Amino acid sequence: MTARGRHYSLSLLPLLLGALAFLLVIGPRVLDPTNIAWLGEGDAATHYMGWAFFRHSPWTFPLGMNPSYGLELGNGIIFSDSNPLLAFMFKPFSAWLPDTFQYFGFWLLACFVLQAWFAWKLTGLLSSSVWVRLLGTGLFVFSPPMFLRMGGHLSLSGHFLILAALYLALRPGVEKRRLAWGALLAATALVHAYLLAMVALIWLADLATRTHQGTLSRRRAGIELAGLFLLVAFCCWQAGYFSVGGGTVAGGYGLYRLNVMSLVNPSGWSHVLRDIPQGPGDYEGFNYLGLGILVLAICAGVALLQGNTGLRRAMRNRWLLLVALIGLTLFSLTNHLGIGLLEVHYWLPKSLEQAANVFRAAGRMFWPVFYAIVFVVIFLVIRGNRPRAAACLLAIALVVQVLDTHAGWAGLRKNRMQPAASSWPTSMSDPFWASAAGHYSKVRTLMPQNQPENWLLTSQYALSHGLGTDGVYLGRMGTREIEQAQRRADQMLASGEYEADSLYILDSRAALLAAKTVHRQTDLLTRVDGLVVLAPGWKSCAQCRPFADETLDVQARLGERQVFNRANAMLTSGWGRVEDWGTWSEGMAAEVVLRVPPQARGIAIEAAAFIQPRHTSQRVEVSINGIAVLSTRLTRLQDNTLELPLTPAIREAMEVEGQVRVQFHLPDAISPKALGLGTDERVLGLGLKSLTVN
Repeated sequence: MTARGRHYSLSLLPLLLGALAFLLVIGPRVLDPTNIAWLGEGDAATHYMGWAFFRHSPWTFPLGMNPSYGLELGNGIIFSDSNPLLAFMFKPFSAWLPDTFQYFGFWLLACFVLQAWFAWKLTGLLSSSVWVRLLGTGLFVFSPPMFLRMGGHLSLSGHFLILAALYLALRPGVEKRRLAWGALLAATALVHAYLLAMVALIWLADLATRTHQGTLSRRRAGIELAGLFLLVAFCCWQAGYFSVGGGTVAGGYGLYRLNVMSLVNPSGWSHVLRDIPQGPGDYEGFNYLGLGILVLAICAGVALLQGNTGLRRAMRNRWLLLVALIGLTLFSLTNHLGIGLLEVHYWLPKSLEQAANVFRAAGRMFWPVFYAIVFVVIFLVIRGNRPRAAACLLAIALVVQVLDTHAGWAGLRKNRMQPAASSWPTSMSDPFWASAAGHYSKVRTLMPQNQPENWLLTSQYALSHGLGTDGVYLGRMGTREIEQAQRRADQMLASGEYEADSLYILDSRAALLAAKTVHRQTDLLTRVDGLVVLAPGWKSCAQCRPFADETLDVQARLGERQVFNRANAMLTSGWGRVEDWGTWSEGMAAEVVLRVPPQARGIAIEAAAFIQPRHTSQRVEVSINGIAVLSTRLTRLQDNTLELPLTPAIREAMEVEGQVRVQFHLPDAISPKALGLGTDERVLGLGLKSLTVN
C-alpha cells in the first residue's frame, strides 16, 4: 500500500469509531427520516415543528424567516433551534421528501463522526501513533456534556465545531486559514448562537496570537477580521438572528451557571461517583469530565510533576488563547458563584448583567474549556510516558469512561430507540377541528406568550391543516411584539371583538374574561376535546357545522364537585398543564376564582402536595378575597383536604367583588430538578384535584 493509501485508510478509523459510538449510544432508529416518535417532547418537539413549518413556507428574504410558526411574535428558524444549516439544505427538495421528514437523526450521526474526526486531528498534534490517537479520540467522543445535549438541545450537540476551532488555533501552520475559519464560522452561525460565540472567541484569540507572533501580517489579519466579520453577520442575518429585536436579551444570567464542582459532579452520569448537591439552575453548567478522564488526570498530574512535558512552553506560545479560556470560565461561573449548594455573590454593574443575559445559560460557555482540559490531560499523558505506556493508560481510561458514563447514556439510548412513528398522538379528534380549518387561516392562543399551555397540540393542528399559529415555543421572541400582542388580546377580551380570520384557543384566565363579553349571536365559545375555543363568526357561517355553546361560567353549585383534570375557567393563574388527575401549581402562588350561592358556608379542596424524601413538607397559606383563612403544613403526597370557611367578613367581600378569589401562597414550592430528580424545572407545591362548595 502506498503512503497516500495508508493515510486514507487511517483516516477512516476515526470515522468508523464515531459511527460505532453513535450506534452504541443513540442507536439506528433515529436515522429513519420518517420517524419522529423520539422528537415528541420538550425542545426536540419545537426543533421539528420549526422545520416542518419552514419546509412548507414560501421562500423569504432573509431566508430564515418562518412566518407561519410564530406569526408576529417571532419566527426566525434559528429561534426554534431547527438547525438552519440543514433546513436550508433540505428545503429546496421538500416536494420530493416524505410528508413526515426529519433530519435530526442524520445530524446526531454527523456530530459523532465529526467529533471523532476533529478529535483525531487534535490528537495528531500530539502523537503519530495510530493507537494513541484512536484511544485519545475515543475519550473526546465519550463526552458527557455532548451526550446530555442529545437528549433535547439537538443543535447544541455540535461540539465538533468547538474541537474544529481548537484544532485550527493549535495547529502550527497558517495555510488556507481564511478559508478554514470562514467555513467553520459560517457553518457555526447557521447552527447555534452559543456555539458561534465560543468558536468566534477562539478565532479572535488565534488571529491575535498569529499577528503577535508575526506569522500573520497586520494587513492580512485586518482583511481576515473584516471579511469574516461580514461573512458571519450575513449568515446570522439570513438565519433570522436579527428578527426579534430586544427579545434576544432574557433573564437568567447567574441562575444557569457553571458550578465550581461541575467537573467532578456526575449528576447521574456515573455508576461509581455520588452526585453532589447543586443549585436549581446548575444543570445548564453540566460539565462532568467522566471517571475515565478523572483517573487519567491523576496520571497526567504525575507526569506534570516529573517535568519535561513541554506544557509550560506550549501555553506560553498560546497565552492569548489561555486568556480567552479563562474569560469563558469567569463568564460561566457568573457573579453568583456556586460551590455545591454554597453561593457567593459579587456585584456587577446592571449594564454588564443585562449584556450577559444575551447568553443567559452561561454554564454552556465552559465547553471550550472542558475540551481544552481533556486535551491537556491527554497531552501530559502522551508527553510524560513512552508510547506503549501512554496507549495502555489511554485504553484503561477509555474503558472506564465508556462503562461508567453508561449510567447516563443508557437512558438516552432507551428514549432514542423507542418504537418508530411518523406522527404524534393528539387529543384533537372532534370533527369540529377539520371544519374550523376550512374557515380560518390562523389559530391563535389567548393569552399570547412564548410556550403557552397546549402549544404543541396547537402547532400540530396548525401544521396538519396548513394554518399559521402563534401557539409556539421559541428560544427567543420579540419583547415589543409580545407586549403589543398581549395589549391587543386584552382589548379583544374586553370588547368581544376578535380577528375574523383566526380561531382562538383560550387559557383559563382568558376563558373567564371571554365568557363575559362574547357575542353569542355570532361567535362560538365552547369546549372541544378539553380545549376552550372561541370561533369568531362561526354562527354566521353557513358551511360551519353546528356546535353547542358552553357557558364556561365559574358558578359552583352546592355539593357539586368541580374537578380539575381538564381546562377549567376557575383556574386563573399559577397553574400548570392539566393532567389526568388534576393540575400542579407552578411557582409560589396560585389562584382559583369562582362564584358560590349566597347560602354557601365553606369550600373543601382535595389536593396533592409535592412531597419527596428530601422535601418532606409543604406549607400552604390560603386567603379568600384577601382575607387569610388557613395556614397549614402538608406532609402527605396524596389524600389532603383543605377546609376553607366562608366567614361573615369573607361573604361581605364576596358581595362587593361578586366572586370568590381563593389565593394560595406556597413558600416551600420547589422543582424536581432542584432535588436531583431529573430535569423538570417546574416549581411545584400544591396539586389541585377537586373543589366542592358546602
